[in-house]
This record gives sequence, C-alpha cells and structure tokens, in this order.
Amino acid sequence: MNSKQRAYLRKITAMEQPIFQIGKSSVTPELTAAIDEALEAREILKIHVLKNCMDDVKSIAYVLAERTHSEVVHVIGRKIVLYRPAKEEKDRKIILP
Repeated sequence: MNSKQRAYLRKITAMEQPIFQIGKSSVTPELTAAIDEALEAREILKIHVLKNCMDDVKSIAYVLAERTHSEVVHVIGRKIVLYRPAKEEKDRKIILP
C-alpha cells in the first residue's frame, strides 16, 4: 500500500467512530474473531485502545493485523485503523486510488 492509498483510507475514517474498544484484557481470541468478521463486512475499521490497557498501542495494532491478515493504515494516539479488502473483487466497497 502506498502513501496516497493510506491518505485516502485515513480520509475515509477521519470522522468515523471506533467500532471496537480494547481494555485491560488486551487482545483475546474472541476480540480477534470479532474484528476479523467486521473486516470482512466493512473492509476498514477504527479501534480505540482504552487507558486501562497496559500494552503498547502499536504492538496491539500489528498483532491484530497479523492475526486478521489485514494492514495497519495508521496508529494515532490510542486509535488504530485496520484495512483488509474483500476477497471477491465484486464485493469490494472501497476502491483504492
């Protein structure tokens, strides 16, 4: 993914509210499965890491990206944006420039 595509995805999620929150239990298998399902339906997600989570936000982002086979668009503050295109070309909602 190049910088123009990242900028486009950031623009899409700028005004979106986070769909998931990660708390003190950090990344659980149930959370990973839920994020995987949501990525399949939406292609792009914003996740908020709560202050009571003691893990590093960037490490959480890359662990989730690895487990869900997605890409980290960006991590800013305690917010993570993940992107994974739909498997079928006809099902894609987001067309990257």
